[in-house]
Amino acid sequence: MENILKYINDNREEFVDELKEFLRIPSISTNPDNKKDVRKCAEYVKAQLEKIGLENINIYDTPGHPVVYGEWLKAGVDKPTILIYGHYDVQPVDPLELWTDPPFEPTVRDGNIFARGSADDKGQVFIHMKSIESHLKNTNKLPVNIKFIIEGEEEIGSVNLDNFIEKNKDLLKCDYVVVSDTAMFDHDVPSICYGLRGLAYMQVEVTGPNRDLHSGSFGGAVNNPINALSHIICKLKDDKGKILIDGFYDDVLNLTDKERLEYSKLPFDEKKYMEGLEINEVFGEEGYSTLERASGRPTLDCNGIWGGFQGEGAKTVLPSKAAAKISMRLVPNQEPEKIEKLFTDFVKKISPDSVKVTVKSLHGGKGAITPIDSPGVNAAVEAMKKGFGKSPVFTREGGSIPVVNTFQTLLNAPTILLGFGLPDENAHSPDEHLNLNNFHNGILSIAHYFNELSKI
Repeated sequence: MENILKYINDNREEFVDELKEFLRIPSISTNPDNKKDVRKCAEYVKAQLEKIGLENINIYDTPGHPVVYGEWLKAGVDKPTILIYGHYDVQPVDPLELWTDPPFEPTVRDGNIFARGSADDKGQVFIHMKSIESHLKNTNKLPVNIKFIIEGEEEIGSVNLDNFIEKNKDLLKCDYVVVSDTAMFDHDVPSICYGLRGLAYMQVEVTGPNRDLHSGSFGGAVNNPINALSHIICKLKDDKGKILIDGFYDDVLNLTDKERLEYSKLPFDEKKYMEGLEINEVFGEEGYSTLERASGRPTLDCNGIWGGFQGEGAKTVLPSKAAAKISMRLVPNQEPEKIEKLFTDFVKKISPDSVKVTVKSLHGGKGAITPIDSPGVNAAVEAMKKGFGKSPVFTREGGSIPVVNTFQTLLNAPTILLGFGLPDENAHSPDEHLNLNNFHNGILSIAHYFNELSKI
């Protein structure tokens, strides 16, 4: 390993410069205007896999954006096969005016690289590429068999990925899946994530009269869709954060006493947390800590709401329509399809007859749990110790990576979540960035991880 680690250390700045090229591509998957950019980014990933020495590299077209695949399978049948998953697509950049520098002109400041996709997920994908390069450049081999699957639709729900995996189970067959699309618990706290929440994302549309009405002539005579929608939303949760949808908690996998003990050991400063968000107090389901509520319990939140006049000045109008987008983060054992139906039935139940209400599902995914005592996780613990110089903590992630459940179900492979981002790196927000020390230590850790896995 000595030559490999020296290569990583000697090329620290070069790796950052190469990452900048990746980050300059505006691969926004949700925007049709960026379709050519997304394709260009897939071509870039293919070229990088070729450059580092992988084989059988292909771009697979889907009904949406393409999937990139590559492999190196010369370690031998007695060595484990590792499937590395990531995504090259990124979130939109709005609001643009809140970025310090243009989002696709990578800038290094204060030990961080700022650009859309730096933390989520191009920087973390690049960690694996550079780790593999470091092995192959110095030894012409890898200690394990490697497969790469890098998609272009994660930020829009991976709508075509499950079908791709289903059709290519033999191609993707592996012993472990490794995903770096989560965050470390905090600065200087290497982490292994063992749980993810799922998602059910809904849209509620409320229609009242057949046109906008003068509020002076019709106010008090017809139900205002904005008012009706507000009442519906208010009835979804009580004032202590409990979700009131009938049957919502029936299948929840509750936190064990051991898990709650591990939560209590995490270095979390709630006062600092509130100060960072500029809030006076936290809020959520009674009986659980802030960390437990943010990753181990299900949630319901309104993500957007619109209707009526929103311009400057006043317009006395009763709008014809109002709508809201509502997401529910789900914990393992909760099925998105079941929650979508429970949500729809409940909204219809509490909606007044004076308006018409339409509910539709936008997308969803299942949560996942990975056993923390598996050989793959034990190897990750040893690798992180060597890469960061300290033992990692175990955490659960509040976000969703639906494909993790798909890998576990279709490939029957444990998924190891090794994230090198940080919670405050503004993923999905202006000034997204990645800490360059974590980028470097991540490359070291993954290089060690391949060695540790070869011992299994």
